[in-house]
Amino acid sequence: MIRKISSREVYRNPWTRVREDVIERSNGERGIYGVVVKDPSAIIIPLEKIGENEFVYLIEQFRYTVGGRFCEFPQGGWEMAEVDAEEMARGELREETGLRAERMTHLSTWQIAYGVMSQKQHVFLAEGLTMGTAEPDAEEHDLIVRRVSVGEFEQMVLDNVIVDSCSIAAWGLYRMWRERQAAA
Repeated sequence: MIRKISSREVYRNPWTRVREDVIERSNGERGIYGVVVKDPSAIIIPLEKIGENEFVYLIEQFRYTVGGRFCEFPQGGWEMAEVDAEEMARGELREETGLRAERMTHLSTWQIAYGVMSQKQHVFLAEGLTMGTAEPDAEEHDLIVRRVSVGEFEQMVLDNVIVDSCSIAAWGLYRMWRERQAAA
């Protein structure tokens, strides 16, 4: 067990806060623990079925932290500690892709990188999709929406084209959920 002795905020912007805690470990030794604090987010798997064929919608965007353009599922947050998870997921889906979903299924809520960050993420499956107009934030001005078959998506994961851990984990969760639904 680790006990917090003191805490101070060392950085803040509209999206992220960084806290430095003085801690005491169970053996009595003291240390410092850095914690990145972010408000909840949502990741959405937009799944479209046309006959026997299945497609997913991805967002391609520049990710400054790693210096490149990458594809991932739509995801994001509203910089608010308390949100209605489904409302946020629907909003992020509409904002980034223009898609509206007839059905949203909450698959899970998990922690992202809990070794350094306190952010939780709600995982949703979006079905019954209709296209509207995207409403990207200023930071998302260069988004490209891509519709790919499920087979293409899975090959992109295997080929390291999709490297976003949240997108890959969300897809794995969806596949397990789908198998259990089929067995029920």
